[in-house]
Amino acid sequence: MNMQTPSSVTAPPQPRTLQDMQLPMVMMRDIVLKTIFRKNLDNISDISKAICLPVTVTQELIDLARGQALLEATGILNANSSNEMGYQLTETGNARALDALGQSEYFGAMPVPLDVYRSQVKRQSVRDIRITRDQLTSSMKHLILPEDLIDNLGPAVSSGRSILMYGPPGNGKSSISNGIRDAMGEKIFVPRAIEFSGQVITVYDPIVHSKAEEVIDDPTRLRRTNHYDLRYVRCERPTVITGGELSLDMLDLVYNPTARTYQAPLQLKSTGGIFIVDDLGRQAEPPQSLVNRWIVPLEEAKDILALQSGEKFEVPFDTLVIFSTNFHPHEIFDQAALRRIFYKIKIDGPTQENYLKIFSLVARKKNMQLDEKSLIHLLRNKYPTIDNVYANYQPVFLIDQMIAICNFEGLPYKMTPELIDRAWGNMFVKDEAITK
Repeated sequence: MNMQTPSSVTAPPQPRTLQDMQLPMVMMRDIVLKTIFRKNLDNISDISKAICLPVTVTQELIDLARGQALLEATGILNANSSNEMGYQLTETGNARALDALGQSEYFGAMPVPLDVYRSQVKRQSVRDIRITRDQLTSSMKHLILPEDLIDNLGPAVSSGRSILMYGPPGNGKSSISNGIRDAMGEKIFVPRAIEFSGQVITVYDPIVHSKAEEVIDDPTRLRRTNHYDLRYVRCERPTVITGGELSLDMLDLVYNPTARTYQAPLQLKSTGGIFIVDDLGRQAEPPQSLVNRWIVPLEEAKDILALQSGEKFEVPFDTLVIFSTNFHPHEIFDQAALRRIFYKIKIDGPTQENYLKIFSLVARKKNMQLDEKSLIHLLRNKYPTIDNVYANYQPVFLIDQMIAICNFEGLPYKMTPELIDRAWGNMFVKDEAITK
């Protein structure tokens, strides 16, 4: 297997000719016409930039449209320092652009054929990442974790296979998931849109994808040089986080009946990265149903989507799926489902020693002065009332409560047994009957 290092992802090559595009000629021509119409463009450089193709390939499309009397040359643009030839839609071209927009509002970046995209997914597969112990430890250095957790997480993350993290609430399962994401330091290439069966599916989403800064080959040059297909955006490996709002229909193609275009579902947007299902068991859909939806993708590294016409097709499923739940796995899954989740890692609450480390770190960060008498009061008098069950969220909660009280009362930020008692009173709700 070709294991990747942070800088080893192979970029998608630029197309050199129209034949390299592997798209229907009519589709490409119409996207050019719609883009010129919608963006009011009139020179080859701007058109090339708008459709994200090299100037040479763009010129071929312009020549094709001119040959069909859809575009015409307007002469040299005097205001343009490059003295480029200007172009405009003919009356026939204007009518064709409007007709094409009636069929699909999509314009701009030329889509990438699904088969071509599959090849790029293989070149940057999440299953080919090599994450070292040092990388994973570094990405979680701000967390106080059990000693054996990295031992368990490391092989799971490096495999690119599904992970189930379970355990009591408030112990950092979400923070650990984010740490895993941060350990994947390399950049990948996300298509702005892909094409299947003449339909355009937008993939790049600024909300999901973090665009990476472009590398300047020569620091003395002002212009940045790109040596890859600009129909892709160079991004950090994506992370999609869903919680109780996740429903099965969010995993289907999203069709816009007005624009007549599709938007990729969440799992397709997360290709090459991480899909985190947080708070599993809190969704309206039963956990078993959600996992059943993932069975084929998890086992076969492909997902099946459907167009409005009912036509089904396969897309790559190259995503590290992390399920996080406060329930015991046996409460929400049957054995068949558990077999399909490759790694099961329990995230317990901290030991008393680690709890005190967390408490000290949080107090220092928030400028709360520690007091030994108050800490002894907390450990001896409060925690026995909950069977000495510690959780990672509790130090933050208690210290924030004490700070709020100090701000209201005009007190210095210093722990006292009284402040501990008042803060503790807000952390739990008494189990009592309410008279109605």
